[in-house]
Formats: sequence, C-alpha cells, structure tokens
Amino acid sequence: MERLHDERIKRVRARMEEAGIDRLIVTDPLSIYYLTDIEVHPGERFWALLMSVGGGLRLFANKLFSLGETSIPVELFDDNADIARVVAPYLLGGVIGVDKTMAARFLLPIMDACGEVDFVVGSDCVDDVRAIKDEAEKQLMRRASEINDACMEKLAAFIHEGVTEKECAEYLDSCYAGYAVDGLSFPSNISFGANAADPHHRPDDTVIKEGDCIVIDIGCRKDHYCSDMTRTYFWKKVDPRHAEIYNIVLEANERAEALVKAGVTISRLDDAARDHIASFGYGEYFTHRLGHFIGMEDHEKGDVSSANDKDAEPGMIFSIEPGIYIPGDMGVRIEDLVIVTEDGCEILNNVDKSLRVLGN
Repeated sequence: MERLHDERIKRVRARMEEAGIDRLIVTDPLSIYYLTDIEVHPGERFWALLMSVGGGLRLFANKLFSLGETSIPVELFDDNADIARVVAPYLLGGVIGVDKTMAARFLLPIMDACGEVDFVVGSDCVDDVRAIKDEAEKQLMRRASEINDACMEKLAAFIHEGVTEKECAEYLDSCYAGYAVDGLSFPSNISFGANAADPHHRPDDTVIKEGDCIVIDIGCRKDHYCSDMTRTYFWKKVDPRHAEIYNIVLEANERAEALVKAGVTISRLDDAARDHIASFGYGEYFTHRLGHFIGMEDHEKGDVSSANDKDAEPGMIFSIEPGIYIPGDMGVRIEDLVIVTEDGCEILNNVDKSLRVLGN
C-alpha cells in the first residue's frame, strides 16, 4: 500500500487505542476504499476490513469480487458461506468495534458465534479520521469544486424564457458530462419561485416567470470526492423585499465564514448566522442547520449546528449554507464549502455571491 494509506491506517489505530477497541470491523465500502485503495460495490454481499490495534489487517471478500493485487491477507468465501463461521474465529477476545453500516443480518449471527465478546460501535475511529482531509484529498475537493463552479456559471447563462426546472437539470447533467465526472453528489435541486421555499425540492415542470427567485443547489463527484454549492438568482427583476432577504442571507453566510478557523467551537458558526437572520425577524424561516461535513460523501459524519460543541481542526471541510424560506413565496440559500486552516479558511467556491438578476 502507498504511504498515504499507511498513514490513514496509523491514525485509525490511534483512535482505536484511545477508544479501548482491540479490533475493528469496517464494512462501509467508502471507508475500506479510503484505507486500502480497493473499491468494491458489494451490494447485498458481505465485504469487510478487519483492523487490529496492534497491527495486522484482513479483508473478508466474496469470490465474485475483483480485488486485484493486494498485500493484505484475504479470507475468501462464496455465496453459500456462513458469514458468522468465516468471521467469528478472528474476533474472539477483547473489545470489537463494528461499523455503523454493518447489516444486522450479518452482525447478529457473528455476535452469537462469538459468545461473551464485547461489541461496541466503532465507526468514529474511521469517521473522525476521514473528517480531517489530507493534502491529496484537499486537492481532489478543489478540483470537484472547480468543476461545480464552471457548471453553475454555464447553467446560469443557459436559463431563458420558457425554460422549466427539469430542462435546467437536464442541461446541467450535460455540463457535468463534459468534465467526465463520476456522477452527482446528490440529486440536483433547481427551484423557481415558491418551489424554493422547500429546501429539498426536486426539479419539475414549473416554468420560470418574471420576478422568480432561482435556487440552484448542485454538486458532482469527481475521482471519488464530492462538491456542493448553492446560489440564488432572480429572473428579470427582483422584489425589494426579496432583495432584502437575499442580502440578509448573504451577510449571514459571510459572518459565519469570517469566524472559521482552527480552534473555533463549531456551534459558534451556526450561532453567528442564525442570530443575524433572527435579528431581522426571519429566525423561524431558517429551518435547518448551518452546514454539514463533506468528502467522499456529500453528507459525512459531522455537522455545523448549535449541537456541535467540538472545535474546528485544520483539514476539516464543511458547508456554510444559511437560508430563509417563505412558504408560498420564495426562498434564498447561499452555500460554500470551506477548508479549515490554522488562521482562517479556504473557500472552495468562487462563483460570485452578490445579488444577480438574470435575463436582462
């Protein structure tokens, strides 16, 4: 394995030791890829990496999987295998950490086969390491965001009289295809007018009309890493009240980003944005947390909310996305991704955030 993956494994083992976990069963395919550079899409079949705190790795793989060359010992089995009988002999004694994604149909028989062994949830040992991006990951995240920036600008230029949300989503797909992305980070959200009051709206046949807000929340996955960004525009004209709401959200976004740096308590970021929005009487219309962590998944473990009392650490990447949603009328959300640095943050999105009226 490359030194990069050796370092990641070393960091996970350190977390295991801190948590008092002797062995850890990792079943999340993305986490296994993160630690071994082996990509498998197991479907309903069992696929796991066993890590020992004192050294040693072992993969459990169906014979159908194509693993390629690896220095990690592999325990192979077929579709008729009793998974508990295959895995349990390696788990006897000590405290065993299990992944949050491990299916009960595998976990319960394994626990029965192991007798008095202590099982605990051990996902944090990997998830907390994944939350701190190394330099290779940061560069992949930058590239994914560069593509997202370019496609956002192309989509803004494409919007025209008579276009529907669905047509915009289809055009966006063609933009991403031009960059040979792996796929979308999540289903694209393109919302016109009152549809934008639903933060999770999916594009439909709504036709754009003069005065509509246009909320575009999009992201692509490139070389396993995700991008995510939201911009809000207006079509042909903007109502003064809507412009006021836009600028409130924009300042909330900028206030939170100005606080981001190593050592800041993450809940303070949510407080800064939320308090600003509430000061204008729109607090009840900011209906979600300020942000989420991101990497190989659009939503990884960790959030930017009033409930997160952990301190930000260099290498964390998360979103800052305040919003105001007025049912039956409109919505505004402005979202960037930020990389935490020692003395501030690197904002990954470079698409202009000032109020823009399209179609003129």
